Amino acid sequence: EVQLEESGGGLVQAGGSLRLSCAASTFNFEDYALGWFRQAPGKEREGLSCINDSGSNAYYADSVKRRFTTSRDNAKKTVYLQMNDLRQEDTAVYYCAAFEFCRSNITTNAEPGYGMDYLGTGTQVTVSS
Repeated sequence: EVQLEESGGGLVQAGGSLRLSCAASTFNFEDYALGWFRQAPGKEREGLSCINDSGSNAYYADSVKRRFTTSRDNAKKTVYLQMNDLRQEDTAVYYCAAFEFCRSNITTNAEPGYGMDYLGTGTQVTVSS
């Protein structure tokens, strides 16, 4: 059974914006930190952001800080990733995941949280020139 499902990916021109959504089912969404990461072909998984269970704190990798914003709506069991000023290097499959805790210092070669319990199926984002 799918526990997390991303949507909102697609093809966008450089400089454009997309908003990804990740909807949860069956588990207690409000008890988990929610993170986003991505993986491009031939590259390692890259942590992007994490938001704590209440939504009061969010953390970002330097590569996306000031361009990406994560938020959550616990009533809707959904976490969002607003992506602005997209670049070709943002092209990747984007995943959301539920963690026990956020990692406050998100680096590109690690997951954005500790103790991953659920992982989404991914959504493709392609940024054209």
